[in-house]
Amino acid sequence: MTLLDAPQFDAVRDRRRHAVITLSACILGGLLIAWWLAAGHPVDWPWNWDAHLFGRRAVNHFLAAVEKNDLPAAYGIWMHDKNWQQHEQRYGIYPFGRFEQDWSPQSPDNEYGAIQSHKIAAARMYGNVLLVAVFINGRKSDALDLAYDPKTKTLSFSPPGVQLYLGP
Repeated sequence: MTLLDAPQFDAVRDRRRHAVITLSACILGGLLIAWWLAAGHPVDWPWNWDAHLFGRRAVNHFLAAVEKNDLPAAYGIWMHDKNWQQHEQRYGIYPFGRFEQDWSPQSPDNEYGAIQSHKIAAARMYGNVLLVAVFINGRKSDALDLAYDPKTKTLSFSPPGVQLYLGP
C-alpha cells in the first residue's frame, strides 16, 4: 500500500472519536473538581486531597462527640479504634484518664471550657500530617491546632511550636 492508496477519510468516525475524547476530558475534569470541592478546597497537591477530606471529617466527628460530652466515643475517634475499651493497654502513651483531663468540660486543664461549637479555620499539610486549626466556641483567637496522621488515621495535638497562620 502506498500513500496514493490510503483509505478514504471517514468524517463520521473522526467526529465520533473527537466527541469521545472531549467527553472523557470533561468527565475527568468534573470528577477532579468534585474531589477538590469535597476535600474542602485545599490549596495543596491533588495526592494530598484525601488527607484533607478524611482529616477534616475526623476532626469534625471528634469535636461533635466532645460537644455531646461523649468522651469514650471521642477517644475512639482520636485513637481510630471504636473498640478501644477492649484493649486499653495499647494506648498507654495517652490513656483515657489523661484524655478526660484534657477534654472534659469540668477539667481545669481544658482552657476552652465546655466545647459547644467548632469551626475549621484552616488545614494544611505539614510533613506527613495534616494540621487543622479549629475555632472553638466562636473564639477568633487561639485556635486549637490538631494533627491528623493519614497513615494511622489518628488525631493528636500539633507538634510543639507549630501553628497554622490564620492571618491578621
